[in-house]
Amino acid sequence: MKDPDFFPPARRITAGEVASLTGAELVRPELAEVVIEGVAAASEGGAGMLVFIEGKRNAELVRNTTAAAVLCKREAAGHCPDTVAVLIVDKPQVAFAEITRLLFPQAMSPGSMTGETGISVRASVAADAVLEDGVIVEPGAVIGAGVMIGRGTTIAPNAVIGAFTRIGRDSYVGPGASVQCAMIGDRVILHAGVRIGQDGFGYLPGARGLEKLPQIGRVVIQDDVEIGANTTVDRGALVDTVIGQGTKIDNLVQVAHNVRIGRSCVIAGNCGLSGSVTLGDFVMLGGRVGIADHINIGTGAQLAASSGVMNDVPAGERWAGSPAQPIREAFRELAALRGLVDGKRKRMRDGDE
Repeated sequence: MKDPDFFPPARRITAGEVASLTGAELVRPELAEVVIEGVAAASEGGAGMLVFIEGKRNAELVRNTTAAAVLCKREAAGHCPDTVAVLIVDKPQVAFAEITRLLFPQAMSPGSMTGETGISVRASVAADAVLEDGVIVEPGAVIGAGVMIGRGTTIAPNAVIGAFTRIGRDSYVGPGASVQCAMIGDRVILHAGVRIGQDGFGYLPGARGLEKLPQIGRVVIQDDVEIGANTTVDRGALVDTVIGQGTKIDNLVQVAHNVRIGRSCVIAGNCGLSGSVTLGDFVMLGGRVGIADHINIGTGAQLAASSGVMNDVPAGERWAGSPAQPIREAFRELAALRGLVDGKRKRMRDGDE
């Protein structure tokens, strides 16, 4: 049995078209009509494929390639076989992504998993829910009372949309996801298993043990946000939890109550943002970053993977380590520690200890 092709290309494209669309220089114009049928990694590019390499150090990957075309920087162009259409561009990966989006538009945004259109007879939709034309609600989905959903939005199988939630247009709520107490904008993607709007983790010690604090805020997710599978976003306690426009959040991230995330932030997998953390715009968090409560991360700051953040991070700075500190200081401390360890090992080898 032939393996399934989950993402067949929407069209073919020539090397000349790639050059025109990306602004690349086609080294051998006579190869402008070479047909590209798909894309592949440089190490696996075969007949009909477009590949890319970054920098001269990866040139060996294409020295004997049978790919149809290669996107690369000028210093690597001479390493490609003469039969390959070589396209010189300053940012090969950016150009490659542009062409990949053109060839595989269906991979850009999730669609109906069952192929149904409209409202499935096997979905549960409250009588007073307001769904614009073009909304898809798949089997097993539950739409609560007073919900409003904009046209072009898909609610995947077994997703649950809680009462009075608002979801904009051309958005997607993945299978098994749950959304409540939330205001969601346009073109928002919530992947499978996402949990939006559950109550935050708030308790106070009392005479009878831990007393639960009511969480009566909301989650506000602005336009063009994407949230990865099994990520959780708690609603605010008194003020809203907010995720700014264009922010992208990976799988398995915890966003606690009252967190405010700016625009176009990037948050990698396994990060944890404690209550009332604030991120400015364009902040980048590497995988497994943990941020203590009430911490402010300035606009444009970057935190290296596994950083443990206990103090505010000024705008534009790069921090690393646990506890996190400016990255140069973190590397100096690491180098000093390594020097101490290496020195002790040498003394032990020499019989001094």
